Amino acid sequence: MQDITKRQEIRLARWAQEVQQSTIQQLLAVATQPGILSFALGLPAAELFPVQAYAQAVEQLLLDHNQALQYGMPELSLKRHIVALMEQRGVRCHENQVFLTMGAQQAMSLLARLLLDLNGTVIVEEIVYSGILQAVEALQPALLTVPTHPESGMDVDAVEALLKGGQRPAFIYAISDGHNPLGISMSLEKRRHLVELARRYHVPILEDDAYGHLYYDDQPIPSMRSLDEEWVFYLGSFSKILAPALRTGWMIVPEHLISALSALKEGSDINTANLSQRSIAAYLDTGHLAGHVQTLRQAYRARRDVMVRAVQTYFPRDVRFSLPRSGMFLWVELPGKPDMEELLRIAIQREQVAFVPGHAFEVQGSCHAAHCMRLNFSNCGLEDIERGIARLGQILPA
Repeated sequence: MQDITKRQEIRLARWAQEVQQSTIQQLLAVATQPGILSFALGLPAAELFPVQAYAQAVEQLLLDHNQALQYGMPELSLKRHIVALMEQRGVRCHENQVFLTMGAQQAMSLLARLLLDLNGTVIVEEIVYSGILQAVEALQPALLTVPTHPESGMDVDAVEALLKGGQRPAFIYAISDGHNPLGISMSLEKRRHLVELARRYHVPILEDDAYGHLYYDDQPIPSMRSLDEEWVFYLGSFSKILAPALRTGWMIVPEHLISALSALKEGSDINTANLSQRSIAAYLDTGHLAGHVQTLRQAYRARRDVMVRAVQTYFPRDVRFSLPRSGMFLWVELPGKPDMEELLRIAIQREQVAFVPGHAFEVQGSCHAAHCMRLNFSNCGLEDIERGIARLGQILPA
């Protein structure tokens, strides 16, 4: 008689059989342990969250509007606030072009499903934010990679060569400011060139601008969406400028795509996160966001500067890095061929410091970041940054 209690193997979809957690997710459990100085994750500074002002806004919202806890349509007042927020990035748009999402990651996933055929192609940098790779993974695309320069970012001439050679990808993924993981910002000249290519070859750009409001120069460079409203699809998020637990982001897309995106989103989560959207809108009604973001810029600029000075002091002299003009990350290239996994193990166990090895951001088959590390400067305070970098310096090969 067959043993019906015997566990039967569940057959997974072919693409899912090879799915693995990202290195960053694997580090989450370790890097958030008590006592660990974490430069690993892209965490905002929790002590700077606008807790009191946000709590007051939510309390008043719930007292005045019990429908905030009900199913509902995307929050129109939040869309209006986003239209005003986009003006700071040089973008003119209207509410009907704003599509609200559960963070920028969902925006990537929805646009991938909207634009990318099974086994299609996309253009990405050879060192790239791992979230975009996860967003397209189920569709098993061919990844057309272009070089990434640690000081100037995407090689737009290489993009042009691919398009001139006949490639017609579903989209080009690009981070214009605060590149994750490189920390660099694309020049205005490169932005114009890339947008001109998108327009000429009819290939949309997914502009990931999650860090665009966290700039440290007096005059930020306008986003690529400010240069073209048809071929640049803008992705924004409140995670870095307000709080990540709110899980609210947006995209700015041509109005004729909103209906299809709405159908795709309904299949993913049925409904919008009404409470988060309404509470963010209520907080924005207070007018506190501009001052809050300015506070973040001042604090993160100071933390960036302390980390840069500490790296110059405690790391080997021949390390390479460039000063981030925006975002939360410092990308460090170490000399030689260090074993970054072993360095990470020693850093956590002996020095209680965490970072992300560069290979976490490589497209499969690439080895351009094997000797690099990404360091986050927004999460730790000034003294912890100094202390943590000094500890890391003790274990780095001379």
